[in-house]
Amino acid sequence: MTNTDLSMILPRVLIVSRRTVRKNKFVDFVGEYHLDLIVSYGAVPVIVPRVTGVHLLLESFEPIHGVVLCEGEDLDPSLYEDERSGLSPEELDEIRRLHASDTAVDREKDSIELGLAKLCLERNIPYLGICRGSQVLNVACGGTLYQDIEKELHKHKSSQEGEAVTTERVVHMDYDNYDGHRHVVKVVEKTPLHEWFIDSLEEEKMEIMVNSYHHQGVKRLAQRFVPMAFAADGLVEGFYDPDAYNPEEGKFITGLQFHPERMRKPNSEEFDYPGCPAAYQEFVKAVVAYRNKLNAAICVPKSVLNKEMENKRKILIRSFSIARIMYETGQESPQSEASALEAGAEFLRSSSTLSTQEEKRMKQMGATVRDASSFLERLRMNEEREKVARNTMEKMSIEQLSDLISLHHMMGKISSEVLQKKLQEVVTEVAL
Repeated sequence: MTNTDLSMILPRVLIVSRRTVRKNKFVDFVGEYHLDLIVSYGAVPVIVPRVTGVHLLLESFEPIHGVVLCEGEDLDPSLYEDERSGLSPEELDEIRRLHASDTAVDREKDSIELGLAKLCLERNIPYLGICRGSQVLNVACGGTLYQDIEKELHKHKSSQEGEAVTTERVVHMDYDNYDGHRHVVKVVEKTPLHEWFIDSLEEEKMEIMVNSYHHQGVKRLAQRFVPMAFAADGLVEGFYDPDAYNPEEGKFITGLQFHPERMRKPNSEEFDYPGCPAAYQEFVKAVVAYRNKLNAAICVPKSVLNKEMENKRKILIRSFSIARIMYETGQESPQSEASALEAGAEFLRSSSTLSTQEEKRMKQMGATVRDASSFLERLRMNEEREKVARNTMEKMSIEQLSDLISLHHMMGKISSEVLQKKLQEVVTEVAL
């Protein structure tokens, strides 16, 4: 892919759909407020359908510049319940009756979203979790959830003996006033949430009113996160990773329990606070920066690449030339030449790994497994010769080994791109 091609790819934000039933059939949907805000700030939403098997195909959605995970059913408790909730069977049945639309576990959606969350954490891809999405993020990092706030959090605080219970009881779900219901949260100073809503905060109170559509929430916050807001009952209403938050540098790992995109005045599109869309604005800023960093890493100037490749090529040719003379004559190399052999040794060590990667790519592009197997078989034919060369090349220095590793990574990357391009051309010709 050329530099021009990469510059034409708009920032891509993945959003997983939610399943519902319409006319006796399953349909997938994503709330339009999420999509509107992502588009308005300059990114392209890519909807990941919640269908069986998609969790195995996440690589097919590359390039991924950002992920937004939002509403949905309760996470499967087995994914996080490393400590007993203490809920009785009768209480669990009551929870299922009260929150019937949320308590039906969707394991496929769980697999897809946890897979995406872990991918973001591994690569530091910008991630914005709203409501369920914040819970997914916490669980992906080893945190836990209340299966039901009313039954666990409030029950626990009410039963404390010998302590003065100073926290308030907070209604987190009001089915009779679904969109209009609000409750107070206290914003933590010097956090992203503080920055977003700073114009609406009174210095002494540091409070805003947020909407609330959930009966579950963060129980034990994962160690890497810092709270950004608390409800009056102590429930964490927002958190972020301070080591992975800098939108200008493409870093954004954040979770909000409430829905700022839906905090709007009655019968109006006007937000409750000017800061409501800020989470999406800063998230997309991070997505754009991440996309630019990704493109810059791929687009190495040809002049620099060619010069470095030529130097590495000469080292590799010399290494194999020495090895060939040794093999043909049956003589050990002079001690002065031993260190020069390590470049070829490391290349041979890593060639099987490289071929496995290429085999995977050939399968993805539609090539036959037979061709890939033939390619691997040819490599195995030289096993004995490689063994002789490796024994000598292992005497090379750490510095020479490091140079070879650098060469291998660069050659593997370029080979992969060229091979993929050629295979795509073959597939295109067959299709025509």
